[in-house]
Amino acid sequence: MNQKALEKDAMRVLKETSRTFYIPITFLKKDLKKAVANAYLIMRALDEIEDNEHPEVTNEIKYFLLMEVSELLKEENFNNDKYLQLLEPYKQYMPEVTMRLNDWILLLPEGTKKIVCDAASEMAFGMAKWAKANWQVRTKEDLDEYTYYVAGLVGVMLSDLWEWDSAVKTDRELAIGYGRGLQAVNILRNQQEDFETRGVSFIPEGWTKEDLFHYTEENLEKAYQYMDAIQKRSILMFCSLPLALAHKTLNALKEGKEKMSRSEVEETVKELMVD
Repeated sequence: MNQKALEKDAMRVLKETSRTFYIPITFLKKDLKKAVANAYLIMRALDEIEDNEHPEVTNEIKYFLLMEVSELLKEENFNNDKYLQLLEPYKQYMPEVTMRLNDWILLLPEGTKKIVCDAASEMAFGMAKWAKANWQVRTKEDLDEYTYYVAGLVGVMLSDLWEWDSAVKTDRELAIGYGRGLQAVNILRNQQEDFETRGVSFIPEGWTKEDLFHYTEENLEKAYQYMDAIQKRSILMFCSLPLALAHKTLNALKEGKEKMSRSEVEETVKELMVD
């Protein structure tokens, strides 16, 4: 597959993997769009190892795979042969996005590989740690650490990409808060399913749902502060859509609904495009 075809195929996988992030990524321009799209695919590849529900892929195996991948991502040249050898016993349980990690790395624009792979390496390490602990969050500090590894890190990486592409400088702590806020919405939305299917709870001991609502809102407020520093419209639009969807999902959850309807999502996108 030539470069052009591979780039097009990456956008296909992205769209199939997550429409929520596919749409805001299309707001970005040229190399930044390519960088963020493939960074998302790289991190989704890791996420699919962490979230894998096949009984053959135990927590011990997830820990081993993620720790090994974390080390591979630190290398100047990603060793795809070693990566595929690692996954060989479990490849029938892994989705396309995970098996093609090397493709997404190869598609990163010049100057972005270290930014993305360093963040992905740290994420894999954190995911491995929490897989070993069976994701049992007991304190607010635990919740902060977990949400940092799986989402706050994404905020920091994106901030580095904004600066690389457009000289846009943003606050690291606010970027982490942005990621934490989005992840906290996911935790609220999937709370019952996570417990019933995986026996996992991301809610600190003694916390009520109201405590988690407060934690979520506190971090989403940091997202608004984060965006105050962004003047470039395409980047601002990218940041605005996930935040708008998170807030509407949070409101739906407060009203006792499970999630936003597809029509509500589409309406939110239209509103943002008009603005």
